[in-house]
Amino acid sequence: MRYGETVFRQRKGVHAISLDPQDLGDLIAIRDAGTLSAAAKARAVAVSTVSRRIAALEAALGLQLVDRRTDGVRLSRAGLAIAEAAAPIAEQMRRVERVAESLRQGVKTVPVRISATEFVISDVLAPALGRLWAMGADFPVHLHSQADVVSLAGRDADLAIRMVRPEGASLYARRLADIRLGLFGAPDYLGGREPAGIDLKTERLLIYDESYGRLPELDWVVRHGLTEAVAMRTGSTRGLLAATLAGGGIGMLPVPFALRTGTLVEIAPPSPLPSRQPWLIVHRDLRGLAAIRLTQKWVVETFASLPGAQ
Repeated sequence: MRYGETVFRQRKGVHAISLDPQDLGDLIAIRDAGTLSAAAKARAVAVSTVSRRIAALEAALGLQLVDRRTDGVRLSRAGLAIAEAAAPIAEQMRRVERVAESLRQGVKTVPVRISATEFVISDVLAPALGRLWAMGADFPVHLHSQADVVSLAGRDADLAIRMVRPEGASLYARRLADIRLGLFGAPDYLGGREPAGIDLKTERLLIYDESYGRLPELDWVVRHGLTEAVAMRTGSTRGLLAATLAGGGIGMLPVPFALRTGTLVEIAPPSPLPSRQPWLIVHRDLRGLAAIRLTQKWVVETFASLPGAQ
């Protein structure tokens, strides 16, 4: 029997079923993600690994769980039924892992893992680490820069910071201080022109792409008829900042970090830009952990201290 395997035996029969929670997790991931490749990405394993586990699960249950087609795989009717029945089992196994880690809260070597975007990691959290140590933290911190939404339920991270509020009864979400966005230009690009007289439709705009979803500021660009003026799109805040500082155009930037340069000039938009609305997310089962509580407090205070935070 493999480690972590759950064995079900029929008392009045000869058939024994051995199930691995990992296999069940893969089946649930296929149901949720829709494809084998997406499930493998969500589980952080190779497609061949997921395929092998599903084959093992089918052999153990004596059922065809996926329909293999030329355009990929989909759960069969039996697969959907098994995935629904397995979901509570998979969640209970993850709960055991989370509770065990909570019981180890006195172990200083257990790190707190935080997932956030590149911008939040590099420009918000990393510069504020000294404050966390000053607050008495005696545990290591792992900062993971990830564009994809990680699974807190699957223990991919202990805390996550995202710009969209998550769904799920097992997750606790706290809204952090908003980050105001603004339009900025380098003095060389503006060439002495008054910021109040800038017609954005005749300028080169540097804006975000949809790496993190359809953010409100992208709809703002469309609403004001500025799509044709867009000269660059990127998911990198640092990329936008670098291009703006180099005179590449008028950049849409978080105000605290544009002001930090000391050189960029803010340009009045035709209407206020939407603010970024960050959320701090943690699994409810981990909220009582002392290290998690301290880290949450640090994150909240760090966002509140940003210049122009709302």
